[in-house]
Amino acid sequence: MRLRLVKDETSFDFFSRWKLWLGISAVMMVVAFGSFMVQGLNFGIDFRGGTTIRTESPRPVDIGEYRGAIDPLELGDITITEIFDPTFGPDENVAMIRIQAQDDQEAVSAELITAVQEALRTVRPDIEFVSVESVGPKVSGELIQTAVIAVALAIAAVLVYIWLRFEWQFALGAVLALVHDVVLTIGVFSEIQIRFDLAIIAALLTIVGYSLNDTVVVFDRVRENLRKYKKRPLKEVLNLSINETLSRTIMTSLTTLLALVSLYVLGGDVIRGFVFAMIWGVIVGTYSSIFVASAILLYLGVKRDWSKPDANAGTQFSNVDA
Repeated sequence: MRLRLVKDETSFDFFSRWKLWLGISAVMMVVAFGSFMVQGLNFGIDFRGGTTIRTESPRPVDIGEYRGAIDPLELGDITITEIFDPTFGPDENVAMIRIQAQDDQEAVSAELITAVQEALRTVRPDIEFVSVESVGPKVSGELIQTAVIAVALAIAAVLVYIWLRFEWQFALGAVLALVHDVVLTIGVFSEIQIRFDLAIIAALLTIVGYSLNDTVVVFDRVRENLRKYKKRPLKEVLNLSINETLSRTIMTSLTTLLALVSLYVLGGDVIRGFVFAMIWGVIVGTYSSIFVASAILLYLGVKRDWSKPDANAGTQFSNVDA
């Protein structure tokens, strides 16, 4: 007996209020953009600048112990990570401590670095400080620019890919859905003021790929059904296609969310921001594949060109749900 979250054949009408769904998405994007303009993002050390202290100890790294020693100094955003390397010996336990710049200074002052070192020595007298490096505002500005370019290029590549594989209406629907996902993710980070660092940029690029995969599966089925049901209105074809891929969409999203929620609960503070971005991205990505990308395709319409020599070209895998 198999567990079924969705019946094999469903007949939900996803487009009875498609204008309402597009309106809700537009409002959420405006709110997200407004929050970004008013509050901005809580940039981490990667984008704000700061100082990195590399430590080494013969005893295993205890991140909680390190953080408990440093927190009374009230230095703001502090990230502590253990460095693993197969070349390290049993007495080489290395940690990386990253401290944000204080009061818009280029780096943490020498006095504060000394205070951090003394605080750590109170809990680890045998600790050694291997190196101290600073990230200035110029480098941070370059990282922000590079991150924006990376996300923009990813979305542009998606536009070209979908345009070549399908038609321009499909490409525009998919890209607007991706922009929707990225804007809402940045907006929720602005609203909640969760630390925004390079790991979140990696999450954004992963969200783009995840959402695109879901959208392409739906669009493949739409293209197949457009050729199969030549007389049906586009709205009916879209509804049929989404219902046929609904089981795959829900199962993929739920299994991904199960892993992500486990990481969020058990993974610790270091990756919590990244995992939160992924959880949010999976939710909005699944939503946008159905209620944004497909609704935009319904609005734009699509040309049914039956003059091609092979009407089934490019659809040989369209009946595969994986």
